[in-house]
Amino acid sequence: MAAALTGGGLSPSTALAANATSASSKAKAKTKTSKKAGSTASRGTAAAKARGKSPVRSAKAVPARTVAKVSPRKSVVVAVEPAKVSFGQMYGLHRTEDPLDLKSSVALVVDQETDQILLSKNSNAVLPIASITKLMTGLLVTEAQQPLDEVLTITQDDVDTEKGSHSRLQVGTQLTRGEMLHLALMSSENRAANALGRHYPGGLSAFVQAMNAKAKLLGMHGTRYVEPTGLSSNNQSSARDLAVLVKAAYQHPILRELSTSTDASVAVGRRQLQFHTTNGLVRNPSWEIGLQKTGYISEAGRCLVMQAQLAGRNLIMVLLDSAGKYSRIGDAERIRKWLNSEASPVLDAGMRP
Repeated sequence: MAAALTGGGLSPSTALAANATSASSKAKAKTKTSKKAGSTASRGTAAAKARGKSPVRSAKAVPARTVAKVSPRKSVVVAVEPAKVSFGQMYGLHRTEDPLDLKSSVALVVDQETDQILLSKNSNAVLPIASITKLMTGLLVTEAQQPLDEVLTITQDDVDTEKGSHSRLQVGTQLTRGEMLHLALMSSENRAANALGRHYPGGLSAFVQAMNAKAKLLGMHGTRYVEPTGLSSNNQSSARDLAVLVKAAYQHPILRELSTSTDASVAVGRRQLQFHTTNGLVRNPSWEIGLQKTGYISEAGRCLVMQAQLAGRNLIMVLLDSAGKYSRIGDAERIRKWLNSEASPVLDAGMRP
């Protein structure tokens, strides 16, 4: 019976009554055990009352040690950290209206050949650009003509201490520079991008200096880089500047090929790791994409840059600070449908200096 009480069987009063009617010695022994357990429970209840706590009442008996600890007056306080807002939200850019009802607070569509602006929304606003940074990283590595078959090693220096992001490339992983470049552009692999910067002539600091020098040379005057991955919110640019970067990167076939790849398999030790594109549009037969890069950190929102053929024109599209997980893709589709419509006026919404 003691086991029944502890396990939540009969209540103490029911158990005592049942045992009192039994004449066997075995039943008497059980009655003594039940009385002892009931006495213990009573003492626990009395102690709870003495401390100003109400005893727990239940159809099932609860062990005394549990009763003494339960207090309905206690409450658990859970601290809820508020969601981080993007810089665009802090600046109020999402309040800018546009005829396509885009979810991105910044948008720009430019004719690649003529530089004609077909759509502009807050295109001069300077914001964090997240992993769009890796497009500049790839451009520098390519133009430096470093051997793509040289083996690079992931070290502790490549581990993200900015955001604590996860990577499948463990410390000690060895891949060729070409494989690192592929994963950085297609799968937005942060450790691969950082390793590329570390193995630049002069090291990481020289690489960052080269990134900023290249931006200045291209006329990207609102752009600043502090590292090669985009994990830092201090990597900032505007849609106008990023359109220039996309145009420059498109000149290199290897950047077009690697950025628009859908999948890749790399050997890591004895294992084959599969990596996939971060941009589902490259799998969509409705799109003809020549170069692309995605990006995301909370400060930047969802970002996307692409070179694509739309409505018979080679266009550059930039979408920054999109609010939802799939909204940048939705915005790209809205723009494509608009450009393929019979009447697609040149739009200019929320132009800012």
